[in-house]
This record gives sequence, structure tokens and C-alpha cells, in this order.
Amino acid sequence: MRDLRMVDPMLSLMLAAPFLAAFLLVLMPGAGRARSALVAGAGALVGLIALVVLAPAVFAGEVLRASVEWMPQVGLALSLRLDGFAWMFALLVLGIGALVVLYAHWYLAEDDPPRRFFATLSLFMGAMLGVVVSGNLLLMVVFWELTSIASFLLIGFWNGERDARRGARMALAITGAGGLALLAGVLMLGRIAGSFELDVVLASAGRLQAHPLYLPALACVLLGAFTKSAQFPFHFWLPHAMAAPTPVSAYLHSATMVKCGVFLLARLHPALAGSEEWFLVVSGIGLATLLVGSFLAIFQQDLKGLLAYSTISHLGLITLLFGMGTPMALVAGVFHILNHATFKASLFMAAGIIDHETGTRDFRRLHGLAKYMPITAALAVVASLAMAGVPLFNGFLSKEMFLTETLNVPRVAGLHLLIPGLSVLAAAFSVAYSIRFIKVFFGGEPKCEGGTPHEPPRFMRVPVEVLVLIVLAVGLLPNLTIGELLAVGAAGALGAPLPEYHLAIWHGFNLPFVMSLLGLVGGAALWAALHRAGALHEDPRASYGRRGFDRFVAALVAVSRAITRRLAVDRLPAYLGWMVLVLIVAAAVAFAEGSPAGPRSGIESTPTGIVLWAIGIAAALAVAVRYRQRVFAVLAAGFVGLVVALTFLVLSAPDLALTQLLVEALSLLLLLLALRYLPQEAPPERRPLRAAWHGLLAVGSGLGVGALAYALLTRPSTSISEYFLRTAVPEGGGTNVVNVILVDYRALDTLGEISVVGIVGLIVAALLARARPQALAPEGKGRRRPTLMLQVAAQWLLPLGMVVSVYFFLRGHNAPGGGFIAALALVSALYLHTVGHGSAQAEKHFPLDWTAWIGWGLLLAIATGLGAFAFGHPFLTSSTPHLTLPLIGELHLASAMAFDTGVYLVVTGSVMLTLVLLTRLLRSEPNA
Repeated sequence: MRDLRMVDPMLSLMLAAPFLAAFLLVLMPGAGRARSALVAGAGALVGLIALVVLAPAVFAGEVLRASVEWMPQVGLALSLRLDGFAWMFALLVLGIGALVVLYAHWYLAEDDPPRRFFATLSLFMGAMLGVVVSGNLLLMVVFWELTSIASFLLIGFWNGERDARRGARMALAITGAGGLALLAGVLMLGRIAGSFELDVVLASAGRLQAHPLYLPALACVLLGAFTKSAQFPFHFWLPHAMAAPTPVSAYLHSATMVKCGVFLLARLHPALAGSEEWFLVVSGIGLATLLVGSFLAIFQQDLKGLLAYSTISHLGLITLLFGMGTPMALVAGVFHILNHATFKASLFMAAGIIDHETGTRDFRRLHGLAKYMPITAALAVVASLAMAGVPLFNGFLSKEMFLTETLNVPRVAGLHLLIPGLSVLAAAFSVAYSIRFIKVFFGGEPKCEGGTPHEPPRFMRVPVEVLVLIVLAVGLLPNLTIGELLAVGAAGALGAPLPEYHLAIWHGFNLPFVMSLLGLVGGAALWAALHRAGALHEDPRASYGRRGFDRFVAALVAVSRAITRRLAVDRLPAYLGWMVLVLIVAAAVAFAEGSPAGPRSGIESTPTGIVLWAIGIAAALAVAVRYRQRVFAVLAAGFVGLVVALTFLVLSAPDLALTQLLVEALSLLLLLLALRYLPQEAPPERRPLRAAWHGLLAVGSGLGVGALAYALLTRPSTSISEYFLRTAVPEGGGTNVVNVILVDYRALDTLGEISVVGIVGLIVAALLARARPQALAPEGKGRRRPTLMLQVAAQWLLPLGMVVSVYFFLRGHNAPGGGFIAALALVSALYLHTVGHGSAQAEKHFPLDWTAWIGWGLLLAIATGLGAFAFGHPFLTSSTPHLTLPLIGELHLASAMAFDTGVYLVVTGSVMLTLVLLTRLLRSEPNA
């Protein structure tokens, strides 16, 4: 079940390195800022080294691939694909990521939790890398959503601040909704192309654009891209994300998150571009975003606010280029992605330095900083000039290429005249806000909160210096510094031979150069006019997008509350009643088409079965009749469970019988322990209509389940059981088919189930930890000391229970047993020990952290599944090697044992956590 093609370990290492760094940081609870930054930086550098090793093959025109089938039935494979465009983007993610880690080491305050910050930053880096190198569209969506989750955690890093929480929620809501739209679009693309593999989709342009689902698929994909890259009208979330720490802002705006959307537009350009719909929608949205973002940036009073809106405008520029649909426009867009990443990351870091050293980012309080921090001022001015598109800096080259392409717009609805004119206007706006940023370094004295401003620590400035050096080098020597990288990246995005172009500082006195000059002069004049009029220091109006989002959320909450008031009650039986009614109606609709009886005769009854079922029916009726006597009702319900266990035994299902028996015994014991906090009798039902309603539901559900069982038993059996019986030994390595199914064939289901068990255990523990014994304990119920006989029995039965538990665990793969049954056996012995000796003595004898057992059990189960990937097999594929050891002989080992150990730990931890907290309540009762 594996498909490996050109599996280069460096490609896997490059993707895994940031995730490994994040995992290591999770395991280092005492790590300080220096150690945390070291681990995160090592993850970025290891990935960068692996990327450099892969460079010769990529620059030679090869496309490196690695693929492991995961769920072939739905077309989901762990496919990695590294072409020139993905290599270029990975370079931005890892290179700028490494610089951000260095910068963040000096930026974070002493009271900021560094381990959490760098672990989340590494997770963010890995998620973005996953988007870039995914060779399967479904896998790309998984990483896409992971970037949204990681950015939510980073934007809300300072979770004590209201703006941080608000910005994080807004970003997650907008980008998360876009991710769902993208998933819908990807599903449609996969259906049209016949595969979710990126190679197949990119090669299916004609088929895609001729299909009736092309427009719905295009709309969904574009919605995902526009929300992620903050395109109008979804742009408003990005300025609110500036509540994040500045290292996050620098990374998010330059190489990750917001670049996801434009990456997707370029990645799917060969498949989706070229239609009139693509041109009108993508170019139109890009142009609107370019104008709105550049205009609003001029009037911001916060350094990061100005940079955030400038990012929106530059993303709009890139989107506009990709929307034009021509090969040269794509080259220009890729070029501007590279240039924007360098000058925008350096500007955000410079803004962070200013904030770090002055205590403010308010333009109205920042003046004359060049006198106090001349090196930072020089670096920021150079980056600002690049952002404005001034000659001799990298931004000028891609801006001139952009203006050239606006003159080649198709003659559709006058856009060939509108786009060039509005592009010059946007260029003027960009010059105006760039001058405004530069102005903080000149004129007057700063009004700082932290005393006299000064230069930052030496290594905090190094990332800015590196990026500004790149800005200058590309601006002065474009062919030598970036020419080959641009060619490789653009060729990978285009998927076809590159058009002819030439990178140079001077292309002659032509129309694009005149347009660029108009933008420079017009922007300077606009800034001067606004500055004289004092319009630059007015507080900007609240964002219409934010107000609309807030109103939408408020309306959604109001509707939810209205529905809750209408339907919600404070009684659990009411909710259960509605659930049962829906199930009855659904079953009735299914059975309305015909009789449930099938052509086959049912299973022949035996005298033993008849007696058992009669006893079970009597016990069930006793529960219904004597429900007010709670202890009796619980015991009778346990008797019904015992009958079910014996029925399994009669039907030759010892594994199920053993599991049912242990579950019933433990449930009964825990319920009896919990009944201590309830009156011995339930109040009588005083509403006849409610009683009649409950009776009808009970009769309806009983008849429905009976009809369903009858329908199954009287139909021809087409069970998959024969396959399991035939392959359990050769493929699963075990003769206990039930256990092989649980830990091998359906191990993913089991992983989900133990996750639920662990979550339920933690929720119950949280509720019990907050319970007050004074409010729970009925009067006159003090603690009773256990009898001597119970203490002696518990003392002797505990080691026996442990031995039985180990026995069931070790034999589980070949005989009735396994991790779940073994855990229940151990818990039964521990329960008896706890009740017999009291919770205080039991906790002294076994000072164990049961919460940790749940966590380690889940981690072990997941690690077992991931271990299969190391050998090129799908997730949770088991292996059954046979070792021959001296003196011992042949030893049969199954990797499923590690997974079963995880099951054992989770089940034991969850039940024991509940038991310990229940007995603590007993210990702390007022009468105890």
C-alpha cells in the first residue's frame, strides 16, 4: 500500500524540520528565551540547508516529488512536489523565518513566554512550507487551515490584551471561512480533473475550463485566496492582526499567511487562468485592493497600521498582475513577491525597533529619530524608498515591470485605459505613505515614554541589515543577484517556457518610466499638500469592514440566543427526547418504503438464549417501573448489561463479552459512587403528559431498534468478516481477529475513540475539580470507614489484578484481551484498592499523574501511526517482525503493541482520574 516516487530524504527533512523544532519545544517546559530561539532557529536553518542541497536539481529544471498513499479511496496522498516556484517560496519562508527568530530573541520581553512563542512560530513556518510543497490539493488545504490556526495563536499571543484577542478571532473567522470555500473548490477541481494530484490538475486546463463546474470551482478557489491575502472586501482583518508581536507581523506580511493567497493564484495559474472570468474577477479585485489599501495607508497614525495597509496594496498589485493572465504579467508578479518580502520584512522589524526603544508607534509622537538611532534610520529609509519604487532599489524594478504590463491589458470594457491610469494613482499613494514613514526620522524631537531613544542591541538589527543589503543588491545588480532565482521561480509557476525579458536599472525613456515619474512626483506633491493642511494627523475613521464584521457577529449571536431561548431547557431528558424523536422519524421514513423483513430466516433461538433474553427484558422493565429507587435502577440496568455480555458469550464472541462485562462492572461501581451525591429516591413524575410522551418515545425507539435488528438478521450477509478472518494472520500478525481489527485494520477509528475517551475524562475531571462537597453531599451522609475484610481483600487482589491486566495485554493479539480489556482489569483492581484503603492512602501508594497518562497514551498512539511513514507505509500500518534471541528463541513482536499501549494508558488514565476526584470529594465532605 505504498507509492514512492523520487523520495529525496532532503525534501522530507526540509518540511519536517520546523515541525520537529516545535515538538522539541513542547518537550522543554523550562526552556528560556535563548534556548527556545536556538531550537526554533535550528529548525529553520536545517530546513534551509536541505533546501540548498536540493537547489542544483531544481535549477536544472527537475521537479522533485515524494508521495506516500494515505487514503487512496478519496484521493488523499502525502505528496510533496518541489519545482522552481515552490523552491523560491520555501526560500522566503525559511530564510526570512530564520531572521525573524533571531530578531524575536531580542524583541520579546522578559515576562513573555518564549517557549510558547517559538513553538507556535515554528508550527506556523512548517504549515506555510506544507502549503508551498504540497503535491496534492487536499493536503494543501490541510496545511492551509493549519496556517490559519497557527496565525490565530500568534496574533493572540498577548492574550491579555483585548485588541490581540479581537484581531486573532477576526483573522481566524475570515481566513477559516475562506478555507472552507477553498476546500469546496478543490473538491470540484478534483472531480473534474479526476485526481487531486497537482500535476494532474495543472495539466487539465482545457478540461477544467470547459466543464460546467468551472465557474463554481473558480469562485470557491478565489474566495479562499482573496480572504487569505486580505483582498477587498476582506482586507479589514489584516490591519487588526498588527496586535501581534512585531516579529509575527514581519513574518506574516512578508513570507507567510497573506502570501498564501497570491501563492495559490500563481500555483493554479496554468489550470484556471486565461478565461474572461478569471481576468475580470482577479484583476478587478486586485485593482480595488491596490487603490483602497494604498489610500488608507496614508492616513494611519500607527507605524504598523501604515505598513499593514501598504501590504494590502502590494498584495492587490500582485493579484492584479496575476489576473491579467499573460506570461509576462506572471513573471512581474513573482518578481514583486520577492521584492516585497525583503523590504516589507525589514520595515516591520524597523517599526518594532522604534516601538521597542521609544515605547510608541504613534506618528504624532515620533520625530527626529535619526539623531538618536542613525543606523536604524538609514536602514528604514532605504527600505521605504524601495517600497515607494524609487530607482536604484529593488521595488523600482518590479514596479516598472508592473506598469509596463498595465499597458498590455486586453481591450475589455475600457479597462485598457482605466487600469494604467489607476495604477499611476496607486503608485502616487504608495510614495505618499512611504514619505510619511520616512518623516519620523527627521524634524523636531520625539515624545517618548521610555526616556531617550537609542539604537537596539546589535544582533536585533542584524536581520534588518541583511534584508536591506538584499534590497540594495537587487536594485543595483538585478541580473547577478536575483535573475536566475526569478527565472526558476517564474518558470515553475508558469509551467511553460518563459517570455523574453531583461532585468536592468535603465530601459530607456519610455512610457512606463514616465508613469513611474508621475507617480513619484505626484506622491510627493500629495504628501506635501496633506502635510500642510494637517490632514495626516487626524484620527482615521473606523474601518467599515470591521464595523460590518462586528455587526454580523452581533447579529449571529443575537439569532443564536433567540433560538437558544426558544428551544433550550435546563433538563437533559428533554434534549435526549428530541434526539430520540429525530432518530425514530428517520427510521420510520426508511421503513415506510416496505417491510423490514428480509428473504432469509433469522438466527435460530436456543433455550439458553430465550432464558437470557427473558431475564434481560424483565430487568429492563424493572428499571422503567422502579426508576425512582435510584440504587435499584442502577443495579437493574447493570443486570441488563450482564445479560448482554452473556449473550455475546453464547454467540461465540468472548472478546465482546469480556469487554462488556468489565465495562458494566466499572460503570456500575462508578455510578454507585456518584449516587452518594443524589437523594436515594427520584421525585415522582407529576405531569402525566410528560410521562406519556416519554413512554411513547420508549416504545417507539424499542420497536425501531427491534425492527432494525430483525431487518439485519433476515437479509443476506455480505459482511467483510470473511476478509478479516482470511487476512488477520498473514497481514495483521494475530489470530485474535477482533484485536487485529481494532489496532490495525480500523486503528484510525480506535485512535478517534480513545481521543474521545481522553477528552471525556478531562472534562469530567474539570467538572469534579470545581465541585463543592458542601453543595453535593446530602445531609446525614458522612464518610464510612471501609471494613477490615474489604481492606484485606483489596490488599490481596491488587497484585492479582495487575498480573491479570498484564496477562490480558500480552495475549490480546492472539487471544481474547488487548489494551482496552487490560486497562479495565487494572482499573477494577485499583478501584477496589482505593475504596478499601481510602483515597488518601491510595494516592500515597500510587502518586501518579493520571492526566499525564492520557496525554502520553495519545502521543504514543499517534507516534506509532507516524512511525509507519518512516518506512514509506500509510498512517498506522502495523508491522510484525520475528526476532530470534539467544536462550529465548523466536520472539514475535508487533508494532500494534505500541498502539495498544497507548490505548491502555488513555483508558486507565481517564477512568482513574474520574475515580480519584470522586473519592477526593468523599474525603472532603463536611461530615467526613
